[in-house]
Amino acid sequence: MKIYLYDTTLRDGCQGEGISFSLEDKLKVATKLDWLGIDYIEGGWPGSNPKDKEFFRRARRQRWQGRLCAFGSTRRPNLAAEQDKNLRAIVEAGVPVATIVGKSWDFHVLTALETSLAENLAMIRQSIAFLKGYGLEVVYDAEHFFDGYHANADYALATVRAAAEAGADWVVLCDTNGGSLPHEVEEIVHQVKKVLPVRLGVHTHNDSAVAVANALAAVRAGVEQVQGTVNGLGERCGNADLCAIIPNLQLKMGHCCLSEEQLARLTEVSRYVNEIANLVPQANQPFVGQGAFAHKAGVHVSAILKHDGTYEHISPEKVGNRRRVLVSELAGTSNIVYKARELGLDIEPSAEGRRLIELVKELEHKGYQYEGAEASLELLMRRALGLYRPAFVLETLQVLVEKRAQDLSVSVAVIKVRVGNQVVHTAAEGNGPVNALDNALRKALESFYPVLKGMRLTDYKVRVLDEKDGTGAKVRVLIESQDAEGSWSTVGVSENIIEASWQALVDSMDYALLKRQKTAAKDARVAGEEG
Repeated sequence: MKIYLYDTTLRDGCQGEGISFSLEDKLKVATKLDWLGIDYIEGGWPGSNPKDKEFFRRARRQRWQGRLCAFGSTRRPNLAAEQDKNLRAIVEAGVPVATIVGKSWDFHVLTALETSLAENLAMIRQSIAFLKGYGLEVVYDAEHFFDGYHANADYALATVRAAAEAGADWVVLCDTNGGSLPHEVEEIVHQVKKVLPVRLGVHTHNDSAVAVANALAAVRAGVEQVQGTVNGLGERCGNADLCAIIPNLQLKMGHCCLSEEQLARLTEVSRYVNEIANLVPQANQPFVGQGAFAHKAGVHVSAILKHDGTYEHISPEKVGNRRRVLVSELAGTSNIVYKARELGLDIEPSAEGRRLIELVKELEHKGYQYEGAEASLELLMRRALGLYRPAFVLETLQVLVEKRAQDLSVSVAVIKVRVGNQVVHTAAEGNGPVNALDNALRKALESFYPVLKGMRLTDYKVRVLDEKDGTGAKVRVLIESQDAEGSWSTVGVSENIIEASWQALVDSMDYALLKRQKTAAKDARVAGEEG
């Protein structure tokens, strides 16, 4: 069965704490959602703020595969629908779909709206009829429906019946407070399905950590539209996460949502929205998280080498993700063998594999951690196997930090490195010792290796490993670097933060040069094959 996907990231998702999309952000995200294949893209509430109003004006210039929706509420009590500014703003938005929210819980009607139960029913009917009069497809969101059904089932059903009779194309049952459980949702949807002759949808929140499960339960009971947000963004604990709902519906329950090609875009869209929202992605997010298909235990990896189905519930490529094998003190020889194959290295599972894993375990015992620094891990493996020669050799290094009375401190790094047969001696300033190191090393190397001009450091983290040792504690430094082709992470460990930073910094530049070598080798191989 076809299940229609309705995304409300740009409206309900924006109500999450710390989430704020600019106008350009909203247009970019909407375009990405359309590329994914979302059926209904809710752009915002044009009657509530100028930004959303401008969004719809700009959006009209684009061609959309999905259907853009403008959101609003039923008319205000004791006001004609044609006089309600919010309803008129939806019409003026110029989109094919109007989504309006109305009250289903008698408690809310009497307490929040401060009107009568009969007037609320009239508000629902007249608002929908007004929008249908303009030829719009109308999605009616029955707010607090499940709570309302528990409190007064007859009235809750009367509200959605009023919406259906007024011509709503969809009636969406909302678990607005996120307090319902899957068995309750499934049973209530069954009951509504018996008495309501209109297509149903569901809108769930994650306050009880079951928003996705509630949405799937509603589909089992017969709803044909599922509302949610990318990565579960939303107010309080968030909305149902479409990045989990979509693959569950399609790969586990056999429903049609997206094409295979579109489904393989899911991870990219998830990470894109996080980037636009300036959020750190959750590594353990199902299906699309970086750790969703990561394997660390040696027993697991040994089995994965024989058949990936041993420890993976789906193929990661189906959702655009990839398998990752982590190498740590918990790893076995299988992890090293798998990682080596992934990197195109040929090693023997017996002697070489055991030697490498023992080296990794020894270094992790000293404080190194390679799960989040795979660039350093690859360099470690290549150096141990004699497959990588250093691009330069440090001869001397000096870092000075000068602090004047009321002025900012100034850092200077003085460095002498040997590149081939040449010795380069240079110095550079920075706003801190690590920045000065970075600047000095670049200054020394960029004339030999121009590719370094295209990389930059994007993140720098320090973790104290032995807090009890105070200022003499060992620290671990993680550096993330980026170029036009992607990003990579490197690690350094020492009791001296400058030394730890130097290790991670050198690895970051070594890895940039290694990437360049591998790309050149690949290009030469392709050229040879074509020749």
